[in-house]
Amino acid sequence: MPHTGPHSPLPTSRTSGPQDRLSVDPDALFVYGTLQFPEVLHALIDRVPAHTPAQAPGWRVTALPERVYPGLVPGQQTAAGYLLTGLSPEEWRVLDAFEDPVYELRRLHLTDNRHGWAYVCNPEADTLDEDWSLEIFTAQHLPAYVDRCAAWRQRHEARQNQEQAS
Repeated sequence: MPHTGPHSPLPTSRTSGPQDRLSVDPDALFVYGTLQFPEVLHALIDRVPAHTPAQAPGWRVTALPERVYPGLVPGQQTAAGYLLTGLSPEEWRVLDAFEDPVYELRRLHLTDNRHGWAYVCNPEADTLDEDWSLEIFTAQHLPAYVDRCAAWRQRHEARQNQEQAS
């Protein structure tokens, strides 16, 4: 996800990627942070996909240094969020492009025997010991973050249009 602070190091490899995702379960994305917000999804993909509550055992939603959005890291807790379904290939491409290099895509086992892909922190990512707060994000950052998402999308679409034109 876009941010104003320094980027974390790029991962050297991805555990899973678009090819793997599309061959196993192309439309289930476990979201635990800013992608839980309808406003953010609308800014990025113009809609809120079908979604149901979901939990990922053995994962923790952590604060990231100098960022308002969280990361998902292994932990003793159970991360709560939603499982988004029905994402189109184009929507996946937009979300893949949007995500910060601090993340890698990994298929997670959820508490109700479902699976979902999630953007989790790569092992080299800087994380904090504190949990990310949905309430603090909502109260202090959500409107500005939605604006940033909309601006990112405009830039992304302009780049896509330029690439297609050349």
